[in-house]
Amino acid sequence: MPRNYKKEYKNYQGRPEQKKRRAQRNRVRRLMERLGKVKKGDGKDVHHKDGNPMNAKKSNLKVVRRSKNRSFARNRKAGKK
Repeated sequence: MPRNYKKEYKNYQGRPEQKKRRAQRNRVRRLMERLGKVKKGDGKDVHHKDGNPMNAKKSNLKVVRRSKNRSFARNRKAGKK
């Protein structure tokens, strides 16, 4: 069955909680850039250890390779110990 991209995009656009999480991830990325931990185009991601993008404590953040950060399934138990 083919995907309905228009419907998927419409559903994504209307979710304020998704926008807040994305904005928080962008904010944390800018913070790490100011601290000199990452650079634009370096192939690194800022990983939230507990999986919660709203938790921006320095102890919860880690710089990892993009391939490493995006290699596990995104579900409730993913990446949690």
